[in-house]
Amino acid sequence: MGTKKEVLEEHLSGYPKASRKGKSKTLDHLTEVLQMHRKAVIRALRREQLRDPEKPPKKRGRKILYGPGVTAALRECWEIGGEICAERLQAMLKEYVRILKRDQMWTHRERDTMLLLRMSLGTMKNRVRDFEKAKAGGGRSTTKPSNLKEVIPVRTGPWENPEPGYGEIDTVAHCGSTLLGSFCYSVNFTDIATGWVESASQRDKGQLRTQESIAEIRRRLPFPLRGLDPDSGSEFVNWHLYGWCKERKIELSRSRPNHKNDNAHIEQKNYAGIRKFVGYSRIDQDEAIALLNELYASPLRLYINFFQPSMQCLEKVRIGSRYFRKYDEPRTPYQRVLQDQRVSEEVKEQLQRRYATLNPKVLRKEIDRLISKILKIQRSG
Repeated sequence: MGTKKEVLEEHLSGYPKASRKGKSKTLDHLTEVLQMHRKAVIRALRREQLRDPEKPPKKRGRKILYGPGVTAALRECWEIGGEICAERLQAMLKEYVRILKRDQMWTHRERDTMLLLRMSLGTMKNRVRDFEKAKAGGGRSTTKPSNLKEVIPVRTGPWENPEPGYGEIDTVAHCGSTLLGSFCYSVNFTDIATGWVESASQRDKGQLRTQESIAEIRRRLPFPLRGLDPDSGSEFVNWHLYGWCKERKIELSRSRPNHKNDNAHIEQKNYAGIRKFVGYSRIDQDEAIALLNELYASPLRLYINFFQPSMQCLEKVRIGSRYFRKYDEPRTPYQRVLQDQRVSEEVKEQLQRRYATLNPKVLRKEIDRLISKILKIQRSG
């Protein structure tokens, strides 16, 4: 449109003074160059002729409703939410604003807040798409098969609506770019029914240390641990953990070797719950490992489980060569626990009391502080 306007302005000075034949020749030329109808060219020339040069031209298109203030408010909520997608962010937006207002940490104008809460999902997708996300590198696989295969059964196929307490578990290596030497591992657990996430860190992935990390995860869970489903790595598939689980009546199964999709839930949480926050840097200092455990024990677990909504796949249909998936409404693990009838009322009341004291912005700042401290220790070491 800008180029068309420049061409019209170029011919505007000579067009009114030209003869009938000259005007016709000018219109023929402009119709050919601008690919416009003859009448449209005449109207455009008349508009430019009658326009007051001292007044700025009117901007075409719809009036901008969501200005910079609304975008700034949306970006703050997006960053507090851990740069999640628009579908998940929209589900938690009102709750984020309510808590920040409660703690007097919401600094945006009332009109911008009102417009933000009215924003449609499509508009939110367009705005979030333009926000700059932090980029992360790739990781390394450290899974090695164990010899204990006949005793522990293999789980195949999708989960059949298990009750809270059955989940998948895996280790995440903080080795940087090399697997040489001794370094930190994170043991990550996700509950299938509610999406509840718990993690613990340790040096290396010895069998007894992994068992201690699982015991710590079991202690933090709001409901009893009923079943573990790891991959075929030797840190999980061993006699120590098998005996420990049998003694506590915890079902132990395993996925098929070289089939990561068997543990799709925990593979996704390895990124969303650990890599997205801690990254791919090497962690091998004892002080840094202790701080990582502090991160997992309080701010990160509270932030993910109480303020990070997720969507669960309800249906997957194949039509031709494509798959179409239907998801439920975005909900946090905390909300899923409250809605699950199989969780006791006592547990729900404890979680509700804890939730009333939390603020996602405060938790996010504490997470960033601890991660910065961990990386600083690693750089100085």
